[in-house]
Amino acid sequence: MYIIGLQEVNSMINKRLKDAIFTDQWSELCMDTLGPFGYVLVTSQRMQGVLLLVFAKYYHLPFLRGVQTESTRTGLGGYWGNKGGVSARMGIFGHKVCFLNCHLPAHMENSEQRMEDFESILQQQQFEVQGAGGVLDHDVVFWFGDLNFRIEDYEMQFVKNAIDGNKLSVLWEKDQLNMAKDLEPVLEGFHEGPLKFPPTYKFDVGTNTYDTSGKKRKPAWTDRILWRIKIPESSSPSQNAAWQPCSAAGLSSGVIVTQHCYRSHMEYLTSDHKPVSAIFTLQFPYRVDVPMVTLTVEDEWNKVSDAIVKFRMAANFPRSSWDWIGLYKVGFKHHKDYVGYVWAKQEEADYLKQEYQATFGEETLPKGSGEYILGYYSNNMSSIVGVTEPFQISLPTSSPSASPSDSSDFSSEDDSTIVLLRPKSRSPSPGKAKQRGRHSRSRSRSPALPRLQGLNLRPRSRETGGNRSPSPRSSAKRERLISDDSPDAVSPASQNTLASPTTPTIEVNAPEAPESLSTGMGHSPPKSAHRRGKASGEAKASGL
Repeated sequence: MYIIGLQEVNSMINKRLKDAIFTDQWSELCMDTLGPFGYVLVTSQRMQGVLLLVFAKYYHLPFLRGVQTESTRTGLGGYWGNKGGVSARMGIFGHKVCFLNCHLPAHMENSEQRMEDFESILQQQQFEVQGAGGVLDHDVVFWFGDLNFRIEDYEMQFVKNAIDGNKLSVLWEKDQLNMAKDLEPVLEGFHEGPLKFPPTYKFDVGTNTYDTSGKKRKPAWTDRILWRIKIPESSSPSQNAAWQPCSAAGLSSGVIVTQHCYRSHMEYLTSDHKPVSAIFTLQFPYRVDVPMVTLTVEDEWNKVSDAIVKFRMAANFPRSSWDWIGLYKVGFKHHKDYVGYVWAKQEEADYLKQEYQATFGEETLPKGSGEYILGYYSNNMSSIVGVTEPFQISLPTSSPSASPSDSSDFSSEDDSTIVLLRPKSRSPSPGKAKQRGRHSRSRSRSPALPRLQGLNLRPRSRETGGNRSPSPRSSAKRERLISDDSPDAVSPASQNTLASPTTPTIEVNAPEAPESLSTGMGHSPPKSAHRRGKASGEAKASGL
């Protein structure tokens, strides 16, 4: 997994207006960078200039459940979101994990205010999860961001001399966060690796030179990444000892967090901060290793009649009539990047079945050859709960049934819908679109659209490098071609554009074996997931 936290993203009014139309540039950049390595955006949360992005390998999506996000404003007494925290929580193979990205108050004298704001964030962020209603109720918490803690007492020249002489340990004892960990009960159990990199603030923008302006702010480790493992009530304090030389922390419950790398990235010059990254491995026994839905397809679809998917559901799966199965090109970046989809319909006669079947119509299938996967999207769980291994589709590039004549007099004999999307926008979620009611037939802008059998969308924006449309709940002025009997598919409005961030990322990867989940670079998936390639390199907050 890759967890990316940004602060001070450009949130000027003109940028915020673009947010209503397009995906923000940082999210798009991260998706474009990680998508080719098999990473999919699981969730994101933004509060003005604070942005959190969570990516995971596509074959891990069925094991990331109960995804929820929260945000808390602390600027201007809680009315302004320039300061505060955004979080995302989820169950990862059955273990509760929370990621919290914060931007706390600045300036040397505001150390107590920073702690008060952190406590306020923890108190206000509540989730609808049994046993993990608060941030600190989770099995593992990662806390990171521009925490803005400074180095006390020492003069500017002393600090610079210590940095130049690589005597960073001299500065650790005067670091406000290190001092607070000994005094503040709310920080009990939080660990951090050794600060072996130079302070990440404040630099002249475009250089590696510490502040030469009239303010001459003292260098400080403002940008940090910490973690915490939940302490069982029966555990003794010795079980929650501070980080060891190997930067590992664990409890008798079997959860072990190991930090392999903690560093800054001096090569980035776009901010007065330097981004920080860390690589972790999480090891714990799997509590969940079977997907809610298991999909089965043939190894290759050479003709339209091959386009059949069979699926089985777990006994406790909360099935909905709004569930759908998406067809994705390998390398997709978001659950809305489907090439086509079919509804996972539930007929009255299906209740006694153990295995179900769905068929893709010709109109939903891509022409030509390529590698694809199928993903089952649960409307109730708002996530992909089952995926196939990659398979090949090799269909003729032209369809004999397509008519060159004007299709403005389109008619449908069964439920059929097409949504004509503006170029450079991602298609909406069919699960949401289907619930929008029914509308009358309208005309198509295309003079040569074939008939669609079934409720099928064919977005192409992701293939052409376009921007992602956001929530399908948003309406937009798009022309629709809809039959008398089909549900309305609503075109979405889009998301936004931003500027340059300042701080850290956490890189989290797949488990090495069925006994562990790792937060490092690409390991093997569990036995029920498909094994694919690995991503190389590290994610940097200022642009991956």
